[in-house]
Amino acid sequence: MPADEADPPSGGDLSRAARRLYAYAVERHSFAEAEATGDLGARAAAAITELAAAHLLQRAPGGGPERWSAVAPRTAAARALAPLALLVRETHDEMDRLRGRLEALVPAYEAGAAHLERNGSGRAELELVTDLGAARALIAELVAECGQELLASQPGGGRPLETLEEAIGRDESLLARGVRMRTIYQHTARYSRPTAAYVERVTALGARVRTLGDGLMRMLVFDGHTGLMSVPDRAGAALVVREPAVVHFMTSAFERSWVVAEPFPTTVSPEAARSLSDELRQLIVRLLAEGLEDKVIARRLGMSERTCQRHIAEIMRAVGAKSRFQAGYLLSATPAAAPAPDPGGGAGS
Repeated sequence: MPADEADPPSGGDLSRAARRLYAYAVERHSFAEAEATGDLGARAAAAITELAAAHLLQRAPGGGPERWSAVAPRTAAARALAPLALLVRETHDEMDRLRGRLEALVPAYEAGAAHLERNGSGRAELELVTDLGAARALIAELVAECGQELLASQPGGGRPLETLEEAIGRDESLLARGVRMRTIYQHTARYSRPTAAYVERVTALGARVRTLGDGLMRMLVFDGHTGLMSVPDRAGAALVVREPAVVHFMTSAFERSWVVAEPFPTTVSPEAARSLSDELRQLIVRLLAEGLEDKVIARRLGMSERTCQRHIAEIMRAVGAKSRFQAGYLLSATPAAAPAPDPGGGAGS
């Protein structure tokens, strides 16, 4: 085996030796290291180690400790990504718990309780803004004052055109001042042309944008000391947070999501669309297994309820499930059994 097959190329891809060994493995029920070495050469041992680390080889069931068998790529991906998926779910649950604790303070604030602590500027550490116009004005003020970095977490798929038109001038001015800006959308935002066009403009000026499937809370953090978060079931309302510990939590939650999020491409190739659709399908499967309603799944994934229902119907039909929960159970056991949702259907429509 040539020496250049020993080292994997940059970027974490498999080496040529590993790819050859994997092709060798999938043609056999199982094999021993000595067999692979005899057929493929001395590099087979290193290739086995590399494939095992990538979860693409496992000890052959019933074949003894010295025999190996191939693992399907999707199964390997599920095993490799399981810790990250757990981290995202734990972050989402932690966000929900924090949001619940903060919402418990809203009635006391609205009733005019006089016991809110004051920070050095004399402004309330927690402030509820219920008027949409006032919330927009506050965002514009905070953007104008921002001097270091703006963090934005925007669930819900593609953003409305009028919202993007309002934001673009403000964000371009922010970036022109040298302020860093990082934004996380949901994967479904990639299929929104206005959102992709907006992302292309701001990234050309230095902004960084990524996407995530689930687990996002709508929030903004300005310079690490002032945060805004949405208020559930109150459209247009925002909770302003100046309490340092809570803002620190919001920043930490953003950073944890940022690590596992993927760069937002301004164009989506067919291969990328299929990969993204596979991930959306797995998210739908997981949420089905949790027994969530269609409208809840649609909101969590940033797509319309109609599009979500179409994907669920396709999944149920593919596995012959008679109920949504049964579909989730069956697909959790055999994740490759159903076709991925079709991105061409307009994930954010």
